[in-house]
Amino acid sequence: MKILFTFFTPSGGMETLNRVRCKALRKIGAECHLLYTHDGEGLKNIWDIPTFVLRTDAEFRWLIESQRYDAVIVCTDDKMLRTMRRIGYAGPLVFELQGLGQPETAHAFMAGAAAGIRQTADALLIPRTSHLETLLATYLQGMPYFTFDNPLETEEFAYVPYPPKPFPIIGWVGRLEPNKNWREFLLIGSRILAHHPDACLWMFGDATLSVPGEKEEFDQWVGGLRLQDKVMALSNIPHAQVADYLSVIGDSGGFLCSTSVLEGFGYAVAEAMLCRCPVLTTHSDGVNRFVIHNRTGKLYPLGNIDAAFAEAKSLMTDAALRSAIRNQAEMHIRHHFSAERYTTYFMSMLNDVIVRKP
Repeated sequence: MKILFTFFTPSGGMETLNRVRCKALRKIGAECHLLYTHDGEGLKNIWDIPTFVLRTDAEFRWLIESQRYDAVIVCTDDKMLRTMRRIGYAGPLVFELQGLGQPETAHAFMAGAAAGIRQTADALLIPRTSHLETLLATYLQGMPYFTFDNPLETEEFAYVPYPPKPFPIIGWVGRLEPNKNWREFLLIGSRILAHHPDACLWMFGDATLSVPGEKEEFDQWVGGLRLQDKVMALSNIPHAQVADYLSVIGDSGGFLCSTSVLEGFGYAVAEAMLCRCPVLTTHSDGVNRFVIHNRTGKLYPLGNIDAAFAEAKSLMTDAALRSAIRNQAEMHIRHHFSAERYTTYFMSMLNDVIVRKP
């Protein structure tokens, strides 16, 4: 079976998801290709998967006609969904939603895209996330849909021991945009630094994808909070090195902090857990699949800096709880989010869609 996955740009969680599932599906005999409509820094993470960056109908038609895919999975891009039908692809077409940002953005997108999705897609695919299920029930009720957890690379992506840093590191991952809520992270970090002045803030992201104006405002916030000497921005770290950084954060006595408003899945949080880096996160929906408060991580209410600081203090000072969380988090991810489990669900979905399609 030959499968094509499409998305806008190879970056962030979607780049990780596509790469991990292509490798996993290849192990069971499926040939997977990737199609992006824009270049991106994440391309440097892709070594052995046929990947295309194409932009025109003529190029899309060439790809479809030359490769003869058995199924196409289009993520988020409703324009690409319609394009696939317009250029003549008649096979199974699945529309995937992994996250659409803040609630108002998600509803606005679905209101405008629902009619086209109904006309072109054979089925829908989402991770097990309540706000995405609500969107489907509201705008695409009656369409066949499938929901199962995203996979992680539990065999190759793992904790790596390093000599521990002599200071705690608080990590954060995301683009400079409202849904990732970087302002809240700086406020939390400032509170922590008042009590742990030796701590550092490491912020991982893709500097090429910042929302216009956000970088300038970020610099103003860093200056206003006097964090210039404490914030280290790391842009486009190769994915092969991410496990090293997360392991170092975990062994430093720090943690990964996720301040997102809403997440479809939350790869940064899940990967940190896999690398024994404890996490403190908002109740951003998707992460609730794997963060169980005081068992596999820490949760705090969005916007409540006092609560976030209290949980951070607990993670940094309660050695027994911290150790238990690190152990339980790693095992939870390995047991429930393996790539092998994902391929079983994914192939069952495809077989069902193929049988249903006229």
